[in-house]
Amino acid sequence: MSVASAGTVENLLVWGGQALSEHGVANARREARLIFRQASDVSLEDMVSGRTVAVSDSVVRTFKDYVRRRTAGEPLSRIRGSREFWSLDFDLSPATLDPRPDSECLVAAVVANLQRRRIAAPRILDLGTGSGCLLLALVSEVSGASGIGIDLSGEAVVTARRNATKLGLADRANFAVGDWGASIGERFDVVVVNPPYIATAAIAVLADEVRAFDPTLALDGGEDGLACYRTIAPQLGALVAESGFAALEIGMGQSAAVSSILACEGFGAIKVWPDLAGTARCIIAASGG
Repeated sequence: MSVASAGTVENLLVWGGQALSEHGVANARREARLIFRQASDVSLEDMVSGRTVAVSDSVVRTFKDYVRRRTAGEPLSRIRGSREFWSLDFDLSPATLDPRPDSECLVAAVVANLQRRRIAAPRILDLGTGSGCLLLALVSEVSGASGIGIDLSGEAVVTARRNATKLGLADRANFAVGDWGASIGERFDVVVVNPPYIATAAIAVLADEVRAFDPTLALDGGEDGLACYRTIAPQLGALVAESGFAALEIGMGQSAAVSSILACEGFGAIKVWPDLAGTARCIIAASGG
């Protein structure tokens, strides 16, 4: 593809849209526009004006490379290197899970329960923090909130710290390497957890954009998808303050099993929260009502 023959915005968008469509990418024309905006500094006005706007050879090369990556199954968020979550922009790295809109249910449930329990300036522990999206979304949403995010991956912790700085929240959110709550010597008003909950055998049949680009460490929940809940649940009693609660994201069909695991550890007030699609997505657990 040369600048003379295809180095205009319109020609590149047509080519990109066709390439994406041929590889089964939904909304191919829209994706081509999004990819082009990532690859260039051409304004949105010029993109949609219909004017013939030439672009440089370097933009052509970058755009083609991004389209190639997208047709190979790489999510647009990975190409961009960031993902919007709770209206905040989070940097990603190979060691972090790509935040899903479903997980915003966990943030909403925590905010609602903090308000109901009238917990002011809560201390929050985020286990398996990844990009830091849960902790940072909560700290941004709840006045006076602060907390700590823990992850087994040092690279993930670096990414989470970078996000905290970028969002102006580094003074209220710290991050450290750890194995769930094993080394924590403090109690918190809220403990949030989005653990790996996909059964090991199911990982092989996940969509390519998940299986090939999200870290296996953040996906693999063991033989039945519940291994991490069995590890975390016994730790929660020493982590959750007397008036506090835990909030755990769950996979489809796991609400009864995870509720049972928590009940066996002494949690009597257990409520399941659905996501926007009506699927059970989050469990709130406390020792009292």
